This record gives sequence, structure tokens and C-alpha cells, in this order.
Amino acid sequence: MSLDVSPALLEKAERGEVADAEFVACVRESLPYAWDVITTVIADLEGATDGFADHETPPPSEAERGQLLRALASDAIRGGLERHFGVKLAFQNCHRVGAFTPAEVDSDRYRAFISPRGQLLNQSPELRDC
Repeated sequence: MSLDVSPALLEKAERGEVADAEFVACVRESLPYAWDVITTVIADLEGATDGFADHETPPPSEAERGQLLRALASDAIRGGLERHFGVKLAFQNCHRVGAFTPAEVDSDRYRAFISPRGQLLNQSPELRDC
């Protein structure tokens, strides 16, 4: 299961739309490792002068890797986080998270990060299990 959804939030979703703030709070509570990684890269982005920051530290265990995968592989979760933080998130290698300001989304750096070439260049034997 990707998220721990409270009965109240589930009931609200069954009745109609859920506010992004409620959804993001559910993500924060359900995926604490992923939340920490993403908020760390967002904090780094806020201090960056070039509109880009990334996190390259492999997760300490498969449980944490799973949280990061669930957060960034889900269009709904990733989209909610992007709207909440006002950024574009990009993902490589089961642990490398990039954050870009909206102005950088069409930049050379962004296109290089999300390209097949970028993915291939970011491979190593240590990462074969992810």
C-alpha cells in the first residue's frame, strides 16, 4: 500500500475531491523518508542560484527505497508534491531526486537530467539492484 489513508480522508475522497493540502499531509505522514528527501532537496533548491538541486544519497534500506519509489512513481503523489512546493521533480536510479524551479523546466540542465543519456551516465554497478 502506498499511503496510510485515515478513514476520514477516505470517506472524504469517496464523497468527492480532496484538497491538495490534505493529500500532501497524508503523503508526509505515510512516507516520512521520501518526505525528508524531498524537503531536503527543496531546501537546497531554495539556496541554489542556478534553479537546480539534487539528492544522490542511496536510501539506508529497501523500506526507505520503497517509500521514495512510491512517492515519485505515482503521478498523483509527485504532482501533489510539485504543486505544494512549486517545483518540478525529476527522478533517476531509485534514489537520485532532482528539483528544478519552474523557470528551469525547459533548460538544458533539465533536459539533460531527464534524457536517456543522463540516465545512462548516472549508472554504476552499485546501483544495479534498484
